[in-house]
Amino acid sequence: MFERALDVDPRHVDLWIRYTDMELKARNINHARNLFDRGVTLLPRVDSLWYKYVYLEELLLNIPGARQIFERWMEWEPNDKAWQSYIKLEERYNELDRASDIYERWIGVRPIPKNWVLWAKFEEDRGKPDKAREVFQTALEFFGDEEEQIEKAQVVFGAFARMETRLKEYERARVIYKFALARLPRSKSANLYAQYTRFEKQHGDKSGVELTVLGKRRIQYEEEVAFDGTNYDAWFSLARLEEDAYRAEKEDGEEADPSRVREVYERAVANVPPATEKRFWRRYIYLWLQYAAFEEIDTEDYDRARDVYKAAIKLVPHKVFTFAKLWLAYAYFEIRRLDVNAARKVLGASIGMCPKPKLFSGYIELEMRLREFDRVRTLYEKFLTVSAHGKHVLTFQYNPSLSSAWIQWTQVEGAVEDFERVRAIFELAVQQDLDMPEIVWKAYIDFEAGEGERERARHLYERLLERTAHYKVFVSYALMEASELGAGEDEDGNEIAGEAGDPERARAIFERGYKVLRSRGEKEDRALLLDAWGKFEDEHGDDADRARVAELRPQTRQKWRKAEDGSNELEMYWDLVFPDDEKEANPSAHAFFQAAQQWKKATGAGLNYEMDSDDSDSDSDSDDDSADDNEGGAGEDGADGSGAPKSGSEEQMDEDQGSRMETLGR
Repeated sequence: MFERALDVDPRHVDLWIRYTDMELKARNINHARNLFDRGVTLLPRVDSLWYKYVYLEELLLNIPGARQIFERWMEWEPNDKAWQSYIKLEERYNELDRASDIYERWIGVRPIPKNWVLWAKFEEDRGKPDKAREVFQTALEFFGDEEEQIEKAQVVFGAFARMETRLKEYERARVIYKFALARLPRSKSANLYAQYTRFEKQHGDKSGVELTVLGKRRIQYEEEVAFDGTNYDAWFSLARLEEDAYRAEKEDGEEADPSRVREVYERAVANVPPATEKRFWRRYIYLWLQYAAFEEIDTEDYDRARDVYKAAIKLVPHKVFTFAKLWLAYAYFEIRRLDVNAARKVLGASIGMCPKPKLFSGYIELEMRLREFDRVRTLYEKFLTVSAHGKHVLTFQYNPSLSSAWIQWTQVEGAVEDFERVRAIFELAVQQDLDMPEIVWKAYIDFEAGEGERERARHLYERLLERTAHYKVFVSYALMEASELGAGEDEDGNEIAGEAGDPERARAIFERGYKVLRSRGEKEDRALLLDAWGKFEDEHGDDADRARVAELRPQTRQKWRKAEDGSNELEMYWDLVFPDDEKEANPSAHAFFQAAQQWKKATGAGLNYEMDSDDSDSDSDSDDDSADDNEGGAGEDGADGSGAPKSGSEEQMDEDQGSRMETLGR
């Protein structure tokens, strides 16, 4: 039946297997062999027939026959499992040389990295490391040194290095890792680099581990800057990394080469910001500053550092914006090189090309450190004052509105005790349109007060009050009048008695200020002035003076007004009510409130002008009930004027003064 079936379909694999199984069960071994031979001849690509044929011969201990079948099979170049089965057969019977030859034939058919690694591992396991190295070297020669080929051979490099590690040949392993990593980009060697890092952590010394981490970070930063050349933070990180490596080599006593650091900086500064906006240049300019600092401090190549500064200054578009820190860093570099004239030329060029306050301030600070006061005066004159062009044309050199610069100039002149020049500068300053005139006036007054010139200070306050009526001016004026001026020590250390203050004059200034602010209708400033006045009286006045100030203090009251959004709805607000204003505007209401306050002091009770809606409702209900119960009787107390006035909201009292007075009469 099977033969007839095979005549019909000789390529039916399951039919061949069932036929051979039947013969084996019947112990017809030779017949089964003939069937397997016929099957593999007809179907040489069906692996199951070959496996069963080999298994039958090995089961019968016909090892040469099994080997012969494998040889026939290998002529068809089957898959890797077939080769591995042949190799395992030879290993089971300790025919290792035959197995090595099979590996070699297998590599000739399938020279993929995995097969090379299996062969080398086989040679290592059977105790022939030299043969294993020869296999790996042959594999590396086969793949070549190009990037794409090395990328394919990463498995071979990793296995080769691990084998050398197992053999405790750490230097060999390190060389293999470095050879592969030097020829592969970071994006294609992540696994290999991770293996190298683990190797260095396990078997390397401190320097080796640091170099490994250094290389890993270097590759990471290189990828970032390759993706975006204007990523200046990545350039900073890469430059610092190279600088640290350079310094470490110098500390170890090796001959360090700064070319790698310079190459990084040159590549970084070549990525000029694409837009001429200062915000894009801020990080970029620090690359130049760090580059110059490296050349000056680490390599001590001062000529190269000077060239870096010059290149940076030439690159910045000074007509659009500039960087004072760059000019000042260049100038101070020349100072460190003991070339003061060169530093002055740099700062002079900066002021002439792109003047800005920081440049003037830096230049002035430099001359102050050098104690060149004449140059400082000249710089301040260029900075702040006017210069003549022609007969009648006066123009400001730079910007006379900078209050802080005027004050700094006076401090310089005060340091050399040229007080007349200080006063002249202050007089010139207060005539300008200053950005913060209050600090200039305060500095001017503090200067005169510090010199004990009360009359001059008083005159300045009067001039200032002509310009502004701010409550702080009155407070400061009054406190100056009450304070002692001119006290101190002479050159010998003896104390000098100062001119005592006049509290009465200070009190008069407080009154004057109160009246001025009242006439201007500035309620909040009046309240703040009264607070300062009250503190003054607590220190210098008696009870009567303090009571007088207390009578002027305002009260906070709740009022209603129309909303500003035009909806005609009422909104609540809080207002300051001064007793003198209320007395002048509404004498009757003022008398009423005075009587209420006196009654409160006498009885300990009081009027509540801030009633909640719920409380007012309950009070109205109780009033109605009491009126019903005491009709014609208890009401007489209100008629003879002995009863207390009824309380109501402040708003109703403002709206209906007549009703409030009738209540007071009752």
